[in-house]
Amino acid sequence: MAVRVLFVCMGNICRSPMAEGMFRKAVREAGLEGRVEIDSAGTHAYHVGSPPDPRAQQAIRQRGEDISDLRGRKVVDADFERFDHILVMDRDNYERLIERAPAQHHGKIRRLLSFSRKWPNLDVVDPYYGGAQGFEDNLDMIEDAVQGLIREITGDTRVKMRSGR
Repeated sequence: MAVRVLFVCMGNICRSPMAEGMFRKAVREAGLEGRVEIDSAGTHAYHVGSPPDPRAQQAIRQRGEDISDLRGRKVVDADFERFDHILVMDRDNYERLIERAPAQHHGKIRRLLSFSRKWPNLDVVDPYYGGAQGFEDNLDMIEDAVQGLIREITGDTRVKMRSGR
């Protein structure tokens, strides 16, 4: 049975597609392809159908992953039932989903950085209005967190993703 993971930010063009891409890379490197389903979405409909921000695409491309095929979408009610893990980038999006989700699915909703060893339970801050360094900083945080997520899924504490930097 596949593990289903949904990454969520506000508009689904910066943080959550970068998380989807880095997790896709980690899944591939851990030999888990076919055992993990990955998607991303936003809590707002600002960018439905849009590709990831060019700065997000550039930053993640430098780490060996391509997210140009992704398109923004908004979280739908069916996502709460469909996904095993719904991982949000910050407190605001966490609160929005907790408010919206049926109570039996609240345990699925967590901050992505709850899996991080370096930045536990912090927010992945929205880099949209900043410069390129914000995207790099986000990827450092995301990369660490997805390693922790892989460790939880596999139960293997030795899993370490090869850094693209």
